[in-house]
Amino acid sequence: MAILLLYLTNWLAHRFDMRPNENTSHAPRGTTVTPSAVIDVGTTSIRMAIAEIDDEGGVRHLSALSQAVSLGKDTFTRGFLEKGTIEECVRVLKSYRRVLAEYGIVATDKVRVVATSAVREASNKLAFLDRVYTATGFQVVPIDEAEVNRITYLGIQPLLRLDPELANAKTVVTEVGGGSTELLEVKNADVLFAHTYRLGSLRIRQTLEAYHASQGTTRRLMATQIQRILDQILQQVSAESTQEMVALGGDMRFAARQLVPDWVPDKLTRIPVDALAELTNSVLLLNEDKLVHKYHITFPEAGTLGPALLAYTMMAQAFGLKQVIVASINLRDGLLNEMATRGGWNEDFSNQVIRSALDLGRKFEFDELHARQVAKLCGILFQGLRDEHQLDPRYELLLRVAALLHEVGLYVNTGSYHKHSMYLIQHSELFGLSRSDVQLVALTARYHRRASPKPTHTVFTTLNRDQRIAVVKMAAMLRIADALEASHNQRLHELKFSREGGRLIIAIPQIEDLSLEQLALKQSGSLFESTFGMPVQLRKMRP
Repeated sequence: MAILLLYLTNWLAHRFDMRPNENTSHAPRGTTVTPSAVIDVGTTSIRMAIAEIDDEGGVRHLSALSQAVSLGKDTFTRGFLEKGTIEECVRVLKSYRRVLAEYGIVATDKVRVVATSAVREASNKLAFLDRVYTATGFQVVPIDEAEVNRITYLGIQPLLRLDPELANAKTVVTEVGGGSTELLEVKNADVLFAHTYRLGSLRIRQTLEAYHASQGTTRRLMATQIQRILDQILQQVSAESTQEMVALGGDMRFAARQLVPDWVPDKLTRIPVDALAELTNSVLLLNEDKLVHKYHITFPEAGTLGPALLAYTMMAQAFGLKQVIVASINLRDGLLNEMATRGGWNEDFSNQVIRSALDLGRKFEFDELHARQVAKLCGILFQGLRDEHQLDPRYELLLRVAALLHEVGLYVNTGSYHKHSMYLIQHSELFGLSRSDVQLVALTARYHRRASPKPTHTVFTTLNRDQRIAVVKMAAMLRIADALEASHNQRLHELKFSREGGRLIIAIPQIEDLSLEQLALKQSGSLFESTFGMPVQLRKMRP
């Protein structure tokens, strides 16, 4: 009975976010189905999605719950989370745990809990995470902007592939959240650009309150803040070449409900920009009390609705578009898709990361043929030496990215260019990689030549033990690959590995003179030997 009352309470409070049984398709006969859940600790609410995931990677949604919280209001106004807000979050998460138990979801690996900007930016973030874990057993993981972009891509990708008009169009996918705005530029399901901007509906609202803005100046101040971010966006994404805009988020779902008769949430819906602008004007003329009364929404939704709709409208107008496409995709959908694909590090995702790395390398005028060849050899080494390095498969992608970018520091200076490479990578965005992943890539590139990691290298020493070991192993393999491409003419395409007398033998077919590679290997092989406990010897493959 308590669970039923909880469902009813959530429905009454947040009926627009509820999507029970939205996908009624069943898993193929004979497949195993596992109940799973994701929880998103956001700026204005904590949302949970429960689904069945089959061993074919299919996701069938069962239920969704949402409870309002004041995380964003605390963080964006005071810089920290109030004790009362933290305890309210604990109460909500405890109630969610009881719901999960009703679905038979008790294993921690079947529930993923993430937090976005409101928790990530709070000065007492660690205290919040510890309190939640102590009270509920949930390990809340604050995800950074790059992670949000990656998860958004995983959620929207199936829809982009299925829609004929979006398949070949250059499309901007965006969501104006409470604390930030995510933006992806996509064409042919390939990510051309991804970035997160500090433009959020709740941030805008809190700024207006800080300035004690009057009703008459509210819209002008909102538009000024939004335009400042739009100027940044237009410097990075061409308005002339943008053909479509897909808008995510509850505020645009609200707009679809108001403007589209018989709106079907599961399908892409096109809204005329003029109609969206008219609705935005109507919303901005009403205060929160009137919005709640007129549209039957909650006070937190009413507080952020106007700024969000204005941001979407101004963005569509800046791109010169006549219509906006609304998609009922959210962060939870991407998280469930990630769980279904066991981490989302599949071939398609890897290709998007590689594409991003190549774009970054071209920005710094790297030797692309050489970089691609070193990355190819790193892939061969990673696969051929799995018994030695015993690294998780995801590290192969990080190693290949480091190989592609190991010489970008030459753009700055030839002296100590490996350090310049580290700096440039650290301060760049690579689609799909978290800041932690980017750090590992940067350090691997830094150690591809000269000095090995030392206790005096402060960036390296900030890593945990597993990360330090992974960097050393990847750097050792990168040095071998770079030595094998010493000629810079991409002439090695096949490597054969064997172990003889405590040595790693790399045999090369169809190459008569290996003197250049052998000399480079002699100069670069010490890190590999000290890491894996065996020297490397290069020889021609016997017929």
